Amino acid sequence: MALQWLRTRGHELILVDGGSSDGTPDLVPDLVDLMLHSPPGRAVQMNLGARRAKGAVFWFLHLDTEVPPGADERLLTALGDGPGWGRFDVRLSGRQPLFRLVEWMMNQRSRLTGIATGDQGLFVSRDWFEAVGGYPEIALMEDIELSRRLKRLGRPHSLQPALRTSSRRWEHRGPLRTILLMWSLRLAHALGVDPRRLAAWYRTCSSPKRES
Repeated sequence: MALQWLRTRGHELILVDGGSSDGTPDLVPDLVDLMLHSPPGRAVQMNLGARRAKGAVFWFLHLDTEVPPGADERLLTALGDGPGWGRFDVRLSGRQPLFRLVEWMMNQRSRLTGIATGDQGLFVSRDWFEAVGGYPEIALMEDIELSRRLKRLGRPHSLQPALRTSSRRWEHRGPLRTILLMWSLRLAHALGVDPRRLAAWYRTCSSPKRES
């Protein structure tokens, strides 16, 4: 488990499983401080973890994210003694040259818009998280909506070193097709399309194609 070293640094590590079928619940209980189970849905899972957490700062990370040494110190230094929020730059695990462009676009977009996505390790003080009501429990785009709410309180910190995240979804559909899909989903969300419809669209586009 790539995140386990955070426990050795004195950080509480909570894993919330949303009904995975890959054996994760049986593999990790001894590697985390607290193992929780919830209905599927990222917002529901992250809100449950936040409710059970003891700390003054929440850091939301995917299980397959690799956190470089010192990233936790950068986070705590950025927040200082007061509330706030932010995210890290991201680096995709794949070696295709196009992935370097994708990373750059993702990181620059977040700098310009102040919007963070799940791959970027969003972090927030407990005070601010609770002030905005936590993650909105919608089917998709919950990270974008949380970012919008937090922006009303202050601009996010944009930190390095970059977190390394799996590029499997980009490799599965292809980088260009994945970019078009994500841009289309974000545009539809901005135009007010129901997140449940967006989630169904995302699942359809992300599912493996059957051989004819």
